[in-house]
Amino acid sequence: MAGVAAAVSETIGRTVEGLGYEFVEAERLAGGLLRVTIDREGGIGLADCERVSRHLTHLFAVEDVEYARLEVSSPGLDRPLKQARDFVRFAGAEAQVQLYAPQATTGGRRKLHGRLLEVVGERGAERVRMQLLAEDAARASGSGARISGKKPAAGKGSGKKVGAAEGATVEFALADVEKAKLVPELNFRGGGKE
Repeated sequence: MAGVAAAVSETIGRTVEGLGYEFVEAERLAGGLLRVTIDREGGIGLADCERVSRHLTHLFAVEDVEYARLEVSSPGLDRPLKQARDFVRFAGAEAQVQLYAPQATTGGRRKLHGRLLEVVGERGAERVRMQLLAEDAARASGSGARISGKKPAAGKGSGKKVGAAEGATVEFALADVEKAKLVPELNFRGGGKE
């Protein structure tokens, strides 16, 4: 998968946002496919994708952007998180985050699974706070670092150091995020939450 040139990505972003949508990402795929992902509060429908596709087709003709096929789509349930505004918008949601390198503030791990809490710090130096979920904290036991949170109960794994305990809050720089995405939360029972 080849990337989209920064200038083309900026042009797509301005156009998409000028139409009232959020530009998530653009990527080049095999066979000359150019995929543009858009979003907005309330979700994206087929009519939204068609509208943006028509505008981008005209834009690409004027700007001489090469592509064989154009696909405009919603980000789906496992939406990628790319910018600070994504982390702010989805505060409270479950997410998976992979860092470029292990961090001391994350128990020496690169891969995290938890609930996004907030984004703090100045623009360009944002930091993300995340509360680890139980299954991620259990996987972290034995990593050797200590992070604030609950200690493990006696029994299984209690002889190991705790990497990050259930409910532990970790913090990392947004610039250190290699990739991040929402974890779909599906309710097959219908009705409200229990």
